[in-house]
Amino acid sequence: MQSGAIRPIPNMLPRKLFTSEHEAFRETVRKFYEKEVVPNIEKYEKQQHVDRDLWNKAGELGLLCTTMPEEYGGSGVDRLYSMILIEEQAYAMDSSTGFSLHSDIVANYINNFGNEEQKQKWLPKMATGETVTAIAMTEPGTGSDLQAVRTTAVLDGDEYVINGSKIFITNGYLCDMAIVVCKTGNNEKGSANLSLIIVEADRAGFSKGKPLNKIGMKGQDTCELFFDNVRVPKENLLGMEGMGFIMLMKELAWERMLVAIICQAGAEAAFAHTVQYTKDRKAFGKPIGTFQNTRFKLAELRTEIDFCRTYLDRCMELQLEESLGVDAAAAAKYKLSDMFSKVVDDCLQLHGGYGYMLEYPIARAYIDNRANRIYAGTNEIMKELISRTL
Repeated sequence: MQSGAIRPIPNMLPRKLFTSEHEAFRETVRKFYEKEVVPNIEKYEKQQHVDRDLWNKAGELGLLCTTMPEEYGGSGVDRLYSMILIEEQAYAMDSSTGFSLHSDIVANYINNFGNEEQKQKWLPKMATGETVTAIAMTEPGTGSDLQAVRTTAVLDGDEYVINGSKIFITNGYLCDMAIVVCKTGNNEKGSANLSLIIVEADRAGFSKGKPLNKIGMKGQDTCELFFDNVRVPKENLLGMEGMGFIMLMKELAWERMLVAIICQAGAEAAFAHTVQYTKDRKAFGKPIGTFQNTRFKLAELRTEIDFCRTYLDRCMELQLEESLGVDAAAAAKYKLSDMFSKVVDDCLQLHGGYGYMLEYPIARAYIDNRANRIYAGTNEIMKELISRTL
């Protein structure tokens, strides 16, 4: 049986994104996952969330909010460091830690749209792991349609009064703060009604459901959030009232890139485990990797994986230049999540009956990866975004 972290098979076309400083950071991240996360994955899956102190350990090593400015507790580095964190999580076959949502989505909303007071209040504590955060978008019945949000925030004097609920919220169970997408107006144009409001988890009327019983990603903290006349000061408004939809659209392209990175690295990890399995597993007196069907299938998968890697790395180059198009990010999310599903399905087939056993990494990858075609906008929504540019 294979378990734990694995190094990917080198790409046929060598990658050129990273410097020696990036690779030194990768080594730190790799050791963190091997020491702190991999030995505890089964524990996290049983309790349906990671241990709270794992966030503090990640913060101590500088693994949280790395791209945030140094004056707010970050390292002020480029987003390739975020890419490395996500890749190493995937190579560890871990779906429990929700660091990227905290560091690369919530932190970006605060840094890009928050005022100085909000940045000083939240970002340093997020970087150390003292504060765990979530973003609460999806509601029961709304799915990908953000303009149909029903959670309301009504201004009453100097406070917003929030009522409603959210579902499928990553980091929701452990969160100390959530950025909540609320309806603050009644404009006929639904997108003009949305605002983003910072809500501390200890406010009266803010409650959390039990971690949701998902078919995969069982160790990841995912739950419902409920708001019953939750009062927050109007200073908790992020940006301007009615600008929520615009802010969400600005950051969703990067969120989709995060999913694409997860899928690419996840496919590489599943493939590497499978190549090793075909060398170790024997049938009819010889390793199954020597059979032509196995060799040809592995050749097909490697080609598919490497082609997608080239596209993704080019997207990252454009992301660093702040010139990545919404359609290109949507294509990356759609294509790579589809590719990941195909890779794990074919790799499981090569494992035979053992591929259906959860003690083998390929089985966990098979059930964990399915959500990638749904969240951050379904793949059908990605196709709609791409088609609009034609």
